[in-house]
Amino acid sequence: MRTARSKRLMKRARAVIPGGVNSPVRAFGSVGGTARFISQASGARIEDADGNRYIDYVSSWGPIIVGHAHPLVVEAVRSAAARGTTFGAPTEAEVELAERVIECVPSLEMVRMVSSGTEAVMSALRLARAVTGRDHILKFEGCYHGHSGELLAAAGSGVATLGIPGTAGVPSSTVAHTIVLPFNDLPALESAFVEHADEIAALIVEPAAANMGLVLPEPGFLPGLRELCDTYGTLLIFDEVITGFRVGRGGAQEYYGVTPDLTTFGKVIGGGMPVGAYGGRRELMSRMAPSGDVFQAGTLSGNPVAMAAGLATLDLLAEPGVYARLSATSASLAEGLQKLAVEAGVAFTTLSLGGIVGLFFHAGPVRNFADAEAADSRRYAAFFQAMLEQGIYLAPSAFEVAFVTTAHGSSEVDETLEAARRAFRKVS
Repeated sequence: MRTARSKRLMKRARAVIPGGVNSPVRAFGSVGGTARFISQASGARIEDADGNRYIDYVSSWGPIIVGHAHPLVVEAVRSAAARGTTFGAPTEAEVELAERVIECVPSLEMVRMVSSGTEAVMSALRLARAVTGRDHILKFEGCYHGHSGELLAAAGSGVATLGIPGTAGVPSSTVAHTIVLPFNDLPALESAFVEHADEIAALIVEPAAANMGLVLPEPGFLPGLRELCDTYGTLLIFDEVITGFRVGRGGAQEYYGVTPDLTTFGKVIGGGMPVGAYGGRRELMSRMAPSGDVFQAGTLSGNPVAMAAGLATLDLLAEPGVYARLSATSASLAEGLQKLAVEAGVAFTTLSLGGIVGLFFHAGPVRNFADAEAADSRRYAAFFQAMLEQGIYLAPSAFEVAFVTTAHGSSEVDETLEAARRAFRKVS
């Protein structure tokens, strides 16, 4: 497999960009080898600067749910850009996308568009503190909610990949109001509420954790969060930046039947463009300026080109049977990988939810961040390289997931499993 041009590009990049990348996990630091510089993509496949083609399971970390360069999304972007790329003023498209998101997600009455998932979470937490008059935030180990300082404590995703405790540059005072507990541990959560009864403004959670690999909530866990928040007057925030519109049109909250007070979104609703959003009940969202006293702003919030991409994507996801097919493809991939691992005698656990597939080199079960950390990351790195050499592009981190799109079909799954058969034998 050719890598000469990617190597040259990385050398150039390191001279002008820290580590050569604009987001750390892209550097291949935990899996080794040469990071691929991508030149183009279509459907379920990407092509690197050296002309190598891969079946893509990164999918830009989630937003590419209808496949790369879908003609309808491309045309929507082209048409919007031709009318102007940004105005710093309201447009009809942002109203339409807000209406569409509210229509799909039962807990929403109002939403505010922003430019990233990180920004959405920061804004939702500020609103929760204003509404409750409290300071503490409760989160779970391994759940990643963006790179704001107070939420990098025990975060998964890129922070876990780098093996650093949070990050340098965040004062201890910034995380002084952050309480961190194990995922899927209701007794620990109840104890925290008892200890900090009237101090917790919000509990934020990925309803299905997808930044420490895919870790599903155990039966009763999410309803337990709702009950404790109601008991102690705390707002429940679902971070659906990944699960929103990937698990189903109504997100994980509809799938699990638990209603949060506030929800954050990103990824899919931007259709590949930089978009985030947060929303909830009207009485809460009305506290945001200019209606209320909680300030948040963004020059590119509601960007017309991004809104167009999001609307086109949600139109495609509204077609009958889309989520059934997406889930079936993910399940087929997960079941096939599990079977091959058993045949090769490799300790391995996989599962799927909507268009998300989790991969752990661990005998299982994996129910929290400690279990995820116990998985064999060196074996994952070897598996990753073996798959990459066969044209399968997985996430370059053992703490990430595989994202399936509607462009992935039986031929892509079959090709992936045939490569995995050889890769499992190699790492066994």
